Amino acid sequence: MPSGNARVVIIGAGFGGLEAAKALRRAAVEVIVIDRQNHHCFQPLLYQVATAALSPAEIAWPIRHILRPQRNATVLMEEVHGIDVLKRCVHTQFGDVPYDYLIIATGAMHSYFGHDDWSDYAPGLKRIEDATRVRRSILIAFERAEVVHDQDEQRRLLTFVIVGGGATGVEMAGAIADVARQTLAADFRRIDPRSARIVLVEAGPRVLPTFPQNLSDYAREILTRGGVEIKTATLVTKCDARGVDLKDGRIDAGTIIWAAGVTASPAARWLNAEADAAGRIKVGPDLSVPGYPEIFVIGDTATLTDRKGHAIPGVAPAAKQMGKYVGKLISARIAGRERRKPFHYVHLGDLATIGRRAAVVKFGRLELKGFLGWVFWSVAHIYFLIGLRNRFVVAFNWFWDYVTFQRGARLITDVPRGEDSTRGA
Repeated sequence: MPSGNARVVIIGAGFGGLEAAKALRRAAVEVIVIDRQNHHCFQPLLYQVATAALSPAEIAWPIRHILRPQRNATVLMEEVHGIDVLKRCVHTQFGDVPYDYLIIATGAMHSYFGHDDWSDYAPGLKRIEDATRVRRSILIAFERAEVVHDQDEQRRLLTFVIVGGGATGVEMAGAIADVARQTLAADFRRIDPRSARIVLVEAGPRVLPTFPQNLSDYAREILTRGGVEIKTATLVTKCDARGVDLKDGRIDAGTIIWAAGVTASPAARWLNAEADAAGRIKVGPDLSVPGYPEIFVIGDTATLTDRKGHAIPGVAPAAKQMGKYVGKLISARIAGRERRKPFHYVHLGDLATIGRRAAVVKFGRLELKGFLGWVFWSVAHIYFLIGLRNRFVVAFNWFWDYVTFQRGARLITDVPRGEDSTRGA
Protein backbone atom coordinates (compact mmCIF):
# COMPACT_ATOMS: atom_id res chain seq x y z
CA MET A 1 0.00 0.00 0.00
CA PRO A 2 1.64 3.27 -1.07
CA SER A 3 2.01 5.82 1.71
CA GLY A 4 -0.22 8.86 1.63
CA ASN A 5 -3.38 7.05 0.56
CA ALA A 6 -6.56 7.98 2.38
CA ARG A 7 -7.61 5.54 5.09
CA VAL A 8 -11.17 4.23 5.17
CA VAL A 9 -12.13 2.54 8.43
CA ILE A 10 -15.16 0.26 8.36
CA ILE A 11 -16.66 -0.80 11.69
CA GLY A 12 -18.59 -4.04 11.24
CA ALA A 13 -18.19 -6.86 8.73
CA GLY A 14 -21.84 -7.64 8.17
CA PHE A 15 -23.58 -7.38 4.82
CA GLY A 16 -23.14 -3.61 4.56
CA GLY A 17 -19.57 -3.42 5.83
CA LEU A 18 -18.29 -6.15 3.52
CA GLU A 19 -20.07 -4.66 0.52
CA ALA A 20 -18.49 -1.27 1.26
CA ALA A 21 -15.03 -2.84 1.54
CA LYS A 22 -15.44 -4.66 -1.77
CA ALA A 23 -16.65 -1.49 -3.48
CA LEU A 24 -13.33 0.12 -2.48
CA ARG A 25 -11.12 -2.67 -3.84
CA ARG A 26 -9.88 -0.63 -6.81
CA ALA A 27 -9.71 2.73 -5.03
CA ALA A 28 -6.41 4.33 -3.99
CA VAL A 29 -7.26 3.90 -0.31
CA GLU A 30 -6.24 1.83 2.67
CA VAL A 31 -9.25 -0.09 3.98
CA ILE A 32 -9.32 -1.14 7.64
CA VAL A 33 -12.20 -3.47 8.61
CA ILE A 34 -12.82 -3.77 12.35
CA ASP A 35 -15.10 -6.41 13.84
CA ARG A 36 -15.26 -8.04 17.26
CA GLN A 37 -15.87 -11.42 15.58
CA ASN A 38 -13.51 -13.13 13.17
CA HIS A 39 -16.35 -14.26 10.92
CA HIS A 40 -19.19 -12.94 8.80
CA CYS A 41 -22.54 -14.60 9.52
CA PHE A 42 -25.38 -15.07 7.03
CA GLN A 43 -28.07 -14.00 9.49
CA PRO A 44 -31.15 -15.00 7.42
CA LEU A 45 -30.24 -18.65 8.02
CA LEU A 46 -29.46 -18.43 11.74
CA TYR A 47 -32.80 -20.00 12.54
CA GLN A 48 -31.68 -23.10 10.57
CA VAL A 49 -28.69 -23.42 12.88
CA ALA A 50 -30.98 -22.90 15.87
CA THR A 51 -33.22 -25.76 14.70
CA ALA A 52 -30.36 -28.15 13.79
CA ALA A 53 -30.84 -28.06 10.02
CA LEU A 54 -27.42 -26.51 9.39
CA SER A 55 -24.17 -26.24 11.31
CA PRO A 56 -22.58 -22.85 12.09
CA ALA A 57 -19.72 -23.39 9.63
CA GLU A 58 -22.20 -23.61 6.76
CA ILE A 59 -23.49 -20.06 7.21
CA ALA A 60 -20.38 -18.26 8.49
CA TRP A 61 -17.01 -17.51 6.90
CA PRO A 62 -13.76 -15.97 8.22
CA ILE A 63 -13.61 -12.26 7.36
CA ARG A 64 -9.93 -12.52 6.52
CA HIS A 65 -10.65 -15.24 3.98
CA ILE A 66 -13.41 -13.20 2.34
CA LEU A 67 -11.16 -10.17 1.95
CA ARG A 68 -7.94 -12.07 1.28
CA PRO A 69 -7.90 -11.25 -2.47
CA GLN A 70 -8.30 -7.52 -1.71
CA ARG A 71 -4.76 -6.25 -1.24
CA ASN A 72 -5.78 -2.83 0.09
CA ALA A 73 -7.87 -4.33 2.93
CA THR A 74 -6.69 -5.13 6.45
CA VAL A 75 -8.86 -6.91 9.03
CA LEU A 76 -8.65 -6.16 12.76
CA MET A 77 -10.49 -8.32 15.28
CA GLU A 78 -11.10 -5.69 17.95
CA GLU A 79 -13.85 -4.26 20.11
CA VAL A 80 -14.78 -0.63 19.41
CA HIS A 81 -15.43 1.52 22.49
CA GLY A 82 -15.98 4.94 20.96
CA ILE A 83 -15.15 7.49 18.26
CA ASP A 84 -13.38 10.84 18.49
CA VAL A 85 -14.88 12.87 15.66
CA LEU A 86 -12.50 15.81 16.22
CA LYS A 87 -9.32 13.74 16.10
CA ARG A 88 -10.87 11.40 13.54
CA CYS A 89 -9.97 8.17 15.29
CA VAL A 90 -11.77 5.04 16.47
CA HIS A 91 -11.13 3.91 20.05
CA THR A 92 -10.58 0.16 20.36
CA GLN A 93 -9.44 -2.12 23.15
CA PHE A 94 -5.91 -2.22 21.66
CA GLY A 95 -5.52 1.45 20.80
CA ASP A 96 -6.77 4.18 18.48
CA VAL A 97 -7.28 3.68 14.75
CA PRO A 98 -7.18 6.97 12.79
CA TYR A 99 -9.39 7.48 9.74
CA ASP A 100 -9.95 9.86 6.85
CA TYR A 101 -13.32 8.31 6.10
CA LEU A 102 -15.41 6.25 8.49
CA ILE A 103 -18.17 3.78 7.65
CA ILE A 104 -20.25 2.54 10.56
CA ALA A 105 -22.01 -0.74 9.85
CA THR A 106 -22.44 -2.13 13.34
CA GLY A 107 -25.91 -3.59 12.87
CA ALA A 108 -28.52 -4.07 15.55
CA MET A 109 -29.10 -5.96 18.79
CA HIS A 110 -32.18 -7.50 20.34
CA SER A 111 -34.69 -5.06 21.80
CA TYR A 112 -36.68 -6.09 24.83
CA PHE A 113 -38.51 -2.77 25.01
CA GLY A 114 -37.03 -1.69 28.31
CA HIS A 115 -36.91 -5.18 29.86
CA ASP A 116 -33.32 -6.19 29.17
CA ASP A 117 -33.46 -8.72 32.02
CA TRP A 118 -35.71 -10.85 29.79
CA SER A 119 -32.69 -11.68 27.64
CA ASP A 120 -31.59 -14.23 30.25
CA TYR A 121 -34.72 -16.26 29.53
CA ALA A 122 -35.62 -15.34 25.94
CA PRO A 123 -32.58 -15.27 23.63
CA GLY A 124 -32.89 -13.76 20.17
CA LEU A 125 -31.12 -14.60 16.92
CA LYS A 126 -28.41 -12.20 15.83
CA ARG A 127 -25.17 -14.16 16.18
CA ILE A 128 -23.90 -17.72 15.82
CA GLU A 129 -23.69 -17.89 19.62
CA ASP A 130 -27.40 -17.04 19.86
CA ALA A 131 -28.31 -19.77 17.39
CA THR A 132 -26.27 -22.48 19.14
CA ARG A 133 -27.74 -21.39 22.49
CA VAL A 134 -31.27 -21.72 21.13
CA ARG A 135 -30.45 -25.08 19.51
CA ARG A 136 -29.07 -26.34 22.81
CA SER A 137 -32.18 -25.12 24.62
CA ILE A 138 -34.56 -26.84 22.19
CA LEU A 139 -32.74 -30.17 22.18
CA ILE A 140 -32.17 -30.25 25.94
CA ALA A 141 -35.88 -29.57 26.50
CA PHE A 142 -36.72 -32.88 24.83
CA GLU A 143 -33.94 -34.70 26.68
CA ARG A 144 -35.07 -33.37 30.07
CA ALA A 145 -38.69 -34.21 29.31
CA GLU A 146 -37.61 -37.81 28.64
CA VAL A 147 -36.13 -38.23 32.13
CA VAL A 148 -38.54 -36.29 34.39
CA HIS A 149 -41.54 -38.12 35.82
CA ASP A 150 -43.85 -35.24 36.64
CA GLN A 151 -46.30 -34.82 33.75
CA ASP A 152 -46.83 -31.11 34.40
CA GLU A 153 -43.10 -30.55 34.18
CA GLN A 154 -42.97 -32.61 30.99
CA ARG A 155 -45.64 -30.40 29.45
CA ARG A 156 -43.75 -27.27 30.46
CA LEU A 157 -40.50 -28.55 29.00
CA LEU A 158 -42.25 -29.44 25.74
CA THR A 159 -43.79 -25.97 25.42
CA PHE A 160 -41.95 -23.56 23.11
CA VAL A 161 -42.92 -19.89 22.95
CA ILE A 162 -41.72 -17.66 20.11
CA VAL A 163 -42.30 -13.95 20.71
CA GLY A 164 -42.72 -11.97 17.49
CA GLY A 165 -44.65 -12.87 14.35
CA GLY A 166 -42.35 -11.42 11.73
CA ALA A 167 -40.31 -13.52 9.30
CA THR A 168 -37.91 -14.78 11.98
CA GLY A 169 -40.70 -15.78 14.34
CA VAL A 170 -42.70 -17.52 11.63
CA GLU A 171 -39.63 -19.39 10.37
CA MET A 172 -38.65 -20.46 13.88
CA ALA A 173 -42.16 -21.66 14.72
CA GLY A 174 -42.42 -23.70 11.54
CA ALA A 175 -38.96 -25.21 12.00
CA ILE A 176 -39.54 -26.20 15.63
CA ALA A 177 -42.82 -27.82 14.59
CA ASP A 178 -40.91 -29.83 11.99
CA VAL A 179 -38.34 -30.91 14.59
CA ALA A 180 -41.03 -32.07 16.99
CA ARG A 181 -43.49 -33.62 14.55
CA GLN A 182 -41.01 -35.24 12.15
CA THR A 183 -37.31 -35.22 13.03
CA LEU A 184 -37.63 -36.40 16.65
CA ALA A 185 -40.95 -38.22 16.38
CA ALA A 186 -39.46 -41.73 16.65
CA ASP A 187 -36.34 -40.99 18.72
CA PHE A 188 -37.80 -41.09 22.25
CA ARG A 189 -39.48 -43.83 24.25
CA ARG A 190 -41.09 -42.16 27.27
CA ILE A 191 -42.35 -39.01 25.57
CA ASP A 192 -44.00 -38.27 22.25
CA PRO A 193 -42.23 -35.24 20.73
CA ARG A 194 -45.29 -34.71 18.54
CA SER A 195 -47.15 -33.61 21.67
CA ALA A 196 -44.95 -30.51 21.93
CA ARG A 197 -46.82 -27.22 22.13
CA ILE A 198 -45.44 -24.45 19.92
CA VAL A 199 -46.90 -20.99 20.56
CA LEU A 200 -46.25 -17.96 18.35
CA VAL A 201 -47.11 -14.66 20.07
CA GLU A 202 -47.52 -11.47 18.04
CA ALA A 203 -48.48 -8.05 19.42
CA GLY A 204 -49.95 -6.91 16.09
CA PRO A 205 -53.14 -8.08 14.39
CA ARG A 206 -51.45 -10.62 12.08
CA VAL A 207 -48.24 -12.51 11.42
CA LEU A 208 -45.86 -11.36 8.66
CA PRO A 209 -47.17 -7.77 8.80
CA THR A 210 -44.89 -6.59 5.96
CA PHE A 211 -46.42 -9.10 3.55
CA PRO A 212 -49.76 -8.72 1.74
CA GLN A 213 -52.81 -9.88 3.68
CA ASN A 214 -53.35 -12.98 1.55
CA LEU A 215 -49.80 -14.25 2.11
CA SER A 216 -50.04 -13.49 5.81
CA ASP A 217 -53.28 -15.49 5.98
CA TYR A 218 -51.65 -18.35 4.10
CA ALA A 219 -48.71 -18.43 6.53
CA ARG A 220 -51.10 -18.54 9.45
CA GLU A 221 -53.04 -21.40 7.85
CA ILE A 222 -49.90 -23.48 7.19
CA LEU A 223 -48.54 -22.90 10.69
CA THR A 224 -51.85 -23.81 12.29
CA ARG A 225 -52.09 -26.93 10.15
CA GLY A 226 -48.59 -27.87 11.36
CA GLY A 227 -49.65 -27.64 14.99
CA VAL A 228 -48.48 -24.13 15.83
CA GLU A 229 -50.73 -22.15 18.15
CA ILE A 230 -50.88 -18.49 17.08
CA LYS A 231 -51.81 -15.65 19.41
CA THR A 232 -52.12 -12.29 17.66
CA ALA A 233 -52.95 -8.92 19.26
CA THR A 234 -51.27 -10.33 22.36
CA LEU A 235 -48.65 -8.54 24.44
CA VAL A 236 -45.97 -10.24 26.51
CA THR A 237 -45.82 -8.57 29.91
CA LYS A 238 -43.11 -10.69 31.52
CA CYS A 239 -40.55 -13.40 30.79
CA ASP A 240 -39.06 -15.47 33.57
CA ALA A 241 -37.27 -18.76 34.20
CA ARG A 242 -40.40 -20.84 33.78
CA GLY A 243 -42.47 -19.13 31.11
CA VAL A 244 -44.15 -15.94 29.91
CA ASP A 245 -46.95 -13.75 31.18
CA LEU A 246 -49.36 -12.47 28.56
CA LYS A 247 -51.96 -9.76 28.89
CA ASP A 248 -54.61 -12.49 29.02
CA GLY A 249 -52.87 -15.22 30.99
CA ARG A 250 -49.67 -17.19 31.45
CA ILE A 251 -47.88 -19.90 29.49
CA ASP A 252 -45.43 -22.12 31.34
CA ALA A 253 -42.64 -22.95 28.91
CA GLY A 254 -39.30 -24.68 28.79
CA THR A 255 -37.98 -22.57 25.91
CA ILE A 256 -38.66 -18.94 24.99
CA ILE A 257 -37.26 -17.40 21.81
CA TRP A 258 -37.31 -13.65 21.19
CA ALA A 259 -38.04 -12.40 17.66
CA ALA A 260 -39.99 -9.27 18.51
CA GLY A 261 -37.70 -6.34 17.88
CA VAL A 262 -34.24 -4.88 17.50
CA THR A 263 -32.35 -1.81 18.62
CA ALA A 264 -29.34 -0.26 16.95
CA SER A 265 -25.77 -0.52 18.23
CA PRO A 266 -24.34 2.26 20.46
CA ALA A 267 -23.04 4.19 17.41
CA ALA A 268 -25.37 7.15 18.03
CA ARG A 269 -23.81 7.60 21.48
CA TRP A 270 -20.31 7.33 20.03
CA LEU A 271 -21.05 10.21 17.67
CA ASN A 272 -23.51 12.11 19.85
CA ALA A 273 -25.71 12.05 16.76
CA GLU A 274 -29.47 12.41 16.40
CA ALA A 275 -31.22 9.04 16.43
CA ASP A 276 -34.72 7.60 16.30
CA ALA A 277 -36.48 5.66 19.05
CA ALA A 278 -34.62 2.47 18.09
CA GLY A 279 -31.22 4.17 18.32
CA ARG A 280 -30.66 4.34 14.54
CA ILE A 281 -28.72 7.39 13.39
CA LYS A 282 -30.60 9.83 11.17
CA VAL A 283 -28.43 10.16 8.09
CA GLY A 284 -28.50 12.48 5.08
CA PRO A 285 -29.44 11.54 1.50
CA ASP A 286 -25.86 10.37 0.87
CA LEU A 287 -25.88 8.28 4.10
CA SER A 288 -23.47 10.66 5.84
CA VAL A 289 -23.95 11.98 9.37
CA PRO A 290 -25.15 15.60 9.29
CA GLY A 291 -22.18 17.85 10.01
CA TYR A 292 -19.65 15.09 9.32
CA PRO A 293 -19.35 14.46 5.56
CA GLU A 294 -16.51 11.99 6.16
CA ILE A 295 -18.65 9.70 8.37
CA PHE A 296 -21.22 7.34 6.84
CA VAL A 297 -23.70 5.06 8.58
CA ILE A 298 -25.32 2.11 6.82
CA GLY A 299 -27.52 -0.92 7.46
CA ASP A 300 -29.49 -1.39 10.67
CA THR A 301 -27.52 1.42 12.32
CA ALA A 302 -29.01 4.07 10.00
CA THR A 303 -32.51 5.39 9.44
CA LEU A 304 -33.56 7.02 6.18
CA THR A 305 -36.80 7.34 4.23
CA ASP A 306 -37.19 6.59 0.53
CA ARG A 307 -38.80 8.81 -2.09
CA LYS A 308 -42.26 7.74 -0.97
CA GLY A 309 -41.56 8.58 2.66
CA HIS A 310 -41.23 4.94 3.75
CA ALA A 311 -38.44 3.96 6.10
CA ILE A 312 -35.80 1.78 4.46
CA PRO A 313 -36.14 -1.67 6.07
CA GLY A 314 -33.41 -3.25 8.13
CA VAL A 315 -32.80 -6.18 5.79
CA ALA A 316 -29.68 -7.60 4.17
CA PRO A 317 -30.36 -6.27 0.63
CA ALA A 318 -30.76 -2.72 1.97
CA ALA A 319 -27.47 -2.96 3.90
CA LYS A 320 -25.66 -4.30 0.83
CA GLN A 321 -27.03 -1.54 -1.39
CA MET A 322 -25.98 1.07 1.18
CA GLY A 323 -22.49 -0.40 1.48
CA LYS A 324 -21.97 -0.46 -2.28
CA TYR A 325 -23.25 3.12 -2.61
CA VAL A 326 -20.95 4.50 0.10
CA GLY A 327 -17.94 2.61 -1.22
CA LYS A 328 -18.44 4.01 -4.70
CA LEU A 329 -19.13 7.50 -3.33
CA ILE A 330 -15.82 7.53 -1.42
CA SER A 331 -13.97 6.17 -4.45
CA ALA A 332 -15.45 8.91 -6.64
CA ARG A 333 -14.67 11.60 -4.07
CA ILE A 334 -11.03 10.54 -3.81
CA ALA A 335 -10.74 10.42 -7.60
CA GLY A 336 -12.13 13.96 -7.84
CA ARG A 337 -15.44 12.98 -9.44
CA GLU A 338 -17.77 12.93 -6.47
CA ARG A 339 -21.20 11.43 -6.96
CA ARG A 340 -23.99 13.76 -5.95
CA LYS A 341 -26.92 11.47 -6.63
CA PRO A 342 -28.61 10.55 -3.33
CA PHE A 343 -28.94 6.95 -2.21
CA HIS A 344 -31.91 5.15 -3.74
CA TYR A 345 -33.08 1.88 -2.27
CA VAL A 346 -34.48 -0.78 -4.60
CA HIS A 347 -36.67 -3.22 -2.70
CA LEU A 348 -36.04 -6.72 -4.04
CA GLY A 349 -38.92 -8.40 -2.26
CA ASP A 350 -39.86 -10.28 0.90
CA LEU A 351 -39.42 -13.98 1.58
CA ALA A 352 -40.28 -16.24 4.51
CA THR A 353 -40.28 -20.00 4.78
CA ILE A 354 -42.94 -21.89 6.72
CA GLY A 355 -41.67 -25.33 7.61
CA ARG A 356 -39.92 -27.79 5.35
CA ARG A 357 -41.83 -27.33 2.09
CA ALA A 358 -43.79 -24.09 2.14
CA ALA A 359 -42.85 -20.43 1.86
CA VAL A 360 -44.32 -17.08 0.90
CA VAL A 361 -42.64 -14.75 -1.58
CA LYS A 362 -43.47 -11.17 -2.56
CA PHE A 363 -41.15 -10.17 -5.38
CA GLY A 364 -42.46 -7.04 -7.09
CA ARG A 365 -45.77 -8.04 -8.61
CA LEU A 366 -44.89 -11.71 -8.31
CA GLU A 367 -46.43 -13.58 -5.40
CA LEU A 368 -45.60 -17.21 -4.67
CA LYS A 369 -46.64 -19.56 -1.91
CA GLY A 370 -46.45 -23.21 -1.02
CA PHE A 371 -43.86 -25.55 -2.51
CA LEU A 372 -43.07 -23.24 -5.44
CA GLY A 373 -42.41 -20.42 -2.96
CA TRP A 374 -40.17 -22.73 -0.96
CA VAL A 375 -38.11 -23.60 -4.06
CA PHE A 376 -37.74 -19.88 -4.88
CA TRP A 377 -36.75 -19.12 -1.26
CA SER A 378 -34.18 -21.95 -1.26
CA VAL A 379 -32.57 -20.92 -4.55
CA ALA A 380 -32.41 -17.25 -3.47
CA HIS A 381 -30.70 -18.06 -0.17
CA ILE A 382 -28.24 -20.50 -1.71
CA TYR A 383 -27.34 -17.89 -4.33
CA PHE A 384 -26.42 -15.29 -1.69
CA LEU A 385 -24.27 -17.66 0.36
CA ILE A 386 -20.54 -17.00 0.17
CA GLY A 387 -18.43 -19.69 -1.49
CA LEU A 388 -19.20 -22.55 -3.83
CA ARG A 389 -18.57 -25.16 -1.13
CA ASN A 390 -21.13 -23.63 1.22
CA ARG A 391 -23.71 -23.41 -1.55
CA PHE A 392 -23.21 -27.06 -2.39
CA VAL A 393 -23.26 -28.24 1.23
CA VAL A 394 -26.37 -26.27 2.15
CA ALA A 395 -28.20 -27.39 -1.00
CA PHE A 396 -27.32 -31.03 -0.28
CA ASN A 397 -28.35 -30.75 3.37
CA TRP A 398 -31.69 -29.22 2.46
CA PHE A 399 -32.30 -31.94 -0.14
CA TRP A 400 -31.34 -34.66 2.34
CA ASP A 401 -33.53 -33.19 5.09
CA TYR A 402 -36.42 -32.94 2.66
CA VAL A 403 -36.12 -36.57 1.59
CA THR A 404 -35.32 -38.14 4.99
CA PHE A 405 -36.99 -35.72 7.44
CA GLN A 406 -33.69 -35.68 9.35
CA ARG A 407 -31.52 -32.82 10.60
CA GLY A 408 -27.81 -33.47 10.74
CA ALA A 409 -26.67 -30.83 13.25
CA ARG A 410 -28.42 -32.13 16.38
CA LEU A 411 -25.45 -31.76 18.69
CA ILE A 412 -25.81 -30.53 22.26
CA THR A 413 -22.60 -28.72 23.14
CA ASP A 414 -21.47 -27.96 26.68
CA VAL A 415 -23.87 -25.84 28.68
CA PRO A 416 -22.06 -22.66 29.85
CA ARG A 417 -21.72 -22.26 33.59
CA GLY A 418 -24.88 -20.78 35.03
CA GLU A 419 -26.99 -21.61 31.98
CA ASP A 420 -29.49 -24.46 31.89
CA SER A 421 -32.19 -24.47 29.27
CA THR A 422 -34.52 -26.32 31.65
CA ARG A 423 -34.59 -23.10 33.73
CA GLY A 424 -35.73 -24.46 37.01
CA ALA A 425 -36.65 -27.99 35.92
